[in-house]
Amino acid sequence: MIIPLYKIARPSEYLAITGWNIHDIKLAKKALILPGQRYVRVNVSPVNYTFNVQAMSAEKLPFVLPAVFTIGPRVNSDHHECLVRYAKLMAPHDMTSDHVHELVQGIIEGETRVLAATMTMEELVDVPGHEYFSYLGQKTQMEAANQAKVDVAEAKMKGEVGAKQREGETEQNAAKIDAETKIISVQRQGEGKKAEVKVRSEVKIFENQKEADVAKAKAELAALKAGWSKSAQLAEVEAEQAVSLRGAELQVEVEKKNAVQEANKNLYNNQREADAILYKKQKQAEAEKASTDAAFYTRQQAADADLYGKKKEAEGISVALDGNYTALRDYMMINSGTFQEMAKINADVVPGLQPKVSIWSSGSGGATLGSGIGSGGSMRDVAEIYSMLPPIVKT
Repeated sequence: MIIPLYKIARPSEYLAITGWNIHDIKLAKKALILPGQRYVRVNVSPVNYTFNVQAMSAEKLPFVLPAVFTIGPRVNSDHHECLVRYAKLMAPHDMTSDHVHELVQGIIEGETRVLAATMTMEELVDVPGHEYFSYLGQKTQMEAANQAKVDVAEAKMKGEVGAKQREGETEQNAAKIDAETKIISVQRQGEGKKAEVKVRSEVKIFENQKEADVAKAKAELAALKAGWSKSAQLAEVEAEQAVSLRGAELQVEVEKKNAVQEANKNLYNNQREADAILYKKQKQAEAEKASTDAAFYTRQQAADADLYGKKKEAEGISVALDGNYTALRDYMMINSGTFQEMAKINADVVPGLQPKVSIWSSGSGGATLGSGIGSGGSMRDVAEIYSMLPPIVKT
């Protein structure tokens, strides 16, 4: 028999229950876990995450923004769905694990970069290797310190001068009273005048001394102000030089990138020109090949036509001669001029003769004239012409 378990969550926890008789997920601080149900403890305590976000200000200056975020689910009744979603997604994970840390960092960095664009320059921290904000902060601190020193010196000078003035007035009044008392007491006008002159002389000497002290104090103050102004100007010059140096470095990088882009552009143009020339030559070769093929086809058609004509001519002759080989041979010899050539040879061999007959026949008894009519036909007449040549000309 399975006994139900009664579970209670800690103050910073919730029980996430699933299983039998629960549609999706149930959150509770305490519950009776029945058979067929499972539960996990969901810690809703907030967790701190510290990041150094690489961001960029509105002036396109990179900087490091140190940020600390405290993240946790909303546990009030108005956001019950948020708490349920948190229990579904985050309950199986340890909130301090690397997986959760990377997940939170990826979400926060995007939002932080948007927030960083609205921050002032005094609130920013330099990226390692860039000291612009450091110099700016040093300049501000130095100016504040120098101004504080000037204010302290001026206050001290006013206090000392005022005190000395009060002391002088007191001494002057006391001396005056003493002189008057002496004059009255001795009742001697001369001594009184002498004492009065003496007092005046001492007062004048005292005044001159105090004026000299005041002038010395002013000179020292002016020297201090000049030193402070020089230090401040030196800090400004150093800051300007650092900015100029960085600007020169950026300009060199821009020129290098421009040179690479120009080289790539020239290479692309040369490649395009080479491709155009190659394409033109290919088209010319294709045109020449097409012309050659057309000429060859024309000659082949002419040869085929000539062959066909000769074939048809031969077929016509063969039909006309009814397949007689002897008649075909005689026709070819006549057509090729063989008989005419033989007559010319006959005329050249027998000079002075002008034969009227081109065919001779020896017959059975001697040379007689004939017309080629006999048992041998025309070819026998040709043979008789050749047979008569040796008796006429010895060769």
